[in-house]
Amino acid sequence: MNGASASAGVGTGAGAGGEAPLVYKAWKGNNVFLLKGRFIFGPDARSLFVTMFLIVAPASIFCAFVAKELMDTFSYGLGLPVMIAAVLFTAYDLSLLLLTSGRDPGIIPRNAHPPEPEGFDGNAEVGANQTPPVRLPRVKDVVVNGITVKTKYCDTCMLYRPPRCSHCSICNNCVERFDHHCPWVGQCIGLRNYRFFYMFVFSTTLLCLYVFGFCWVLIVKIRNEEQITIWKAMAKTPASIALIIYTFIAVWFVGGLSVFHLYLMSTNQTTYENFRYRYDQRANPYNRGVIENIKEIFFTTIPPSKNNFCGRVQQEHGLRPRPTNGFMSPNMGRAVGDIEMGRKPVAWDEPRMAAEIGDLGAGLSNLLEDKDGRFCSASPDLSRDALAVGGGLEEQGSSATNPGRSSWGVEAGR
Repeated sequence: MNGASASAGVGTGAGAGGEAPLVYKAWKGNNVFLLKGRFIFGPDARSLFVTMFLIVAPASIFCAFVAKELMDTFSYGLGLPVMIAAVLFTAYDLSLLLLTSGRDPGIIPRNAHPPEPEGFDGNAEVGANQTPPVRLPRVKDVVVNGITVKTKYCDTCMLYRPPRCSHCSICNNCVERFDHHCPWVGQCIGLRNYRFFYMFVFSTTLLCLYVFGFCWVLIVKIRNEEQITIWKAMAKTPASIALIIYTFIAVWFVGGLSVFHLYLMSTNQTTYENFRYRYDQRANPYNRGVIENIKEIFFTTIPPSKNNFCGRVQQEHGLRPRPTNGFMSPNMGRAVGDIEMGRKPVAWDEPRMAAEIGDLGAGLSNLLEDKDGRFCSASPDLSRDALAVGGGLEEQGSSATNPGRSSWGVEAGR
């Protein structure tokens, strides 16, 4: 089943209104879960059945018409081992497919709140009477093997992505060492399933070559047994001809993919990095040599999942809500009002703000003159009424207020 809403963490806590929901039921991503969260798939998991059919159907035809023919017609004892090997090879290939598609590819749990800002953005500037906005930097610099790498902020997951992490728009998750989203397996390919993905692609290539080769073995044996031409022998086993054509086409796809990913592994790149960053034009901070790169993929321990989908959503207790006044996401661009004008941010100074409000109130009281030339009394609660009047005058296009000052109350509430 597919979750509708999100959780930032995983735990066993209980909410104030009862027991906390299970993580896989409260999941914000677009994933599909089976067996109460034990298997996680992408939103296009139905394509998995198409992939399985493309593997099982030709393997079944091979066992029924090619391997059985080798076993029944010829007394070389060849048919039975060929059929058993084909069945085991197909089962192995399908298990790798499920290991790739049904496991957490390396999803980073979302944060419930934006991270604490390290300070104000020096490029964002506010007016004298404004609350300085809290602006998170869009990118951060991280040093990897002596090379500076930029990490980006993800507005959806409210976190700074680790190096090599990217947000998949299909699954709606940030995935560690994101390679690509594969529609054939219906899952993102990342840190925790890339090894199985390559093993699946490579084993599918070998299975195609296996079927292709033994189809030709049957044709040659028919030709030699009946002393006929190769064309007549091919006509006697149409299933072999169909499988030869099918596997010949398929091997260009899966075989080419195997070679491409072998190159990526040897240079320690991902598909995403190869198409976007072009490491042939600059240094690759992750490349440690061919042997070490291959060992990193196949001979290192796969890290455990950071998500316990079978657990319950962790409830936050005793936490004060974070202030949102003046908070700006990195993707929101420049601040509104005076921030767009490029002034430097100022520190919050409450006494000075009170004095400025007093000056504003005094100026407004001198300007509020009725038609008979008499002055209207200003409200003593200048912190509220004077600002309201000021806002009204601004809306009416009046030039009474100082144009160098913006409405402090309105800007702080945006």
